[in-house]
Amino acid sequence: MPGLIGKKIGMTSVFGADGKNLPCTVIEAGPCVVTQLRTVEKDGYAAVQLAYDETTEKHTSAPLMGHFKKAGTNPMRKLVEFKADFEGELKLGDKFSVADVFSEEMFVDVTGTSKGRGFQGVVHRHGFAGVGGQTHGQHNRLRHPGSMGASSWPSRVLPGMRMAGHMGNARVKVENLQIIKIIPENNLLVVKGSVPGAKGSYVIIEA
Repeated sequence: MPGLIGKKIGMTSVFGADGKNLPCTVIEAGPCVVTQLRTVEKDGYAAVQLAYDETTEKHTSAPLMGHFKKAGTNPMRKLVEFKADFEGELKLGDKFSVADVFSEEMFVDVTGTSKGRGFQGVVHRHGFAGVGGQTHGQHNRLRHPGSMGASSWPSRVLPGMRMAGHMGNARVKVENLQIIKIIPENNLLVVKGSVPGAKGSYVIIEA
């Protein structure tokens, strides 16, 4: 299995073998259930669909209830596809926990949705330093962006100009996070470093 769906629990710190204090993120990874198998012949690509976080029938749509009943499992909140060819190796309803997929000292990639920051200015969004003097089109506005470019030519703002705008609430992938510890009885994964998203948000962990 190339990965699992999980939920960010929060951050903590542990002491490494060399005595250094390591910042870590605790993730509840799985258990996940196989709810669909895609093949090249039928769908044009090979993938396995996993479901995570059990919910009630009341909060599940009728089409999804049929989907879960076909797989022989309870309704779930989160569905994710992992591209891989497992034809003949897996069947609907198979379950995978954190110990089945990961091991300590492995490096994983974690994908999540970053915290939404709303509409932010250039100082917060892009790290602009603010005005250093009364120049560069700034005058007396400390946190304003200043000059947008030449006025004579091309007489327009070029694409890609860093400006104020919507910040956060975007899909972010952090690569090569080392697994510090696995707690299989609680399906917990402790990885070194930070993971995008708020506490309780869904993340995708790929080996």
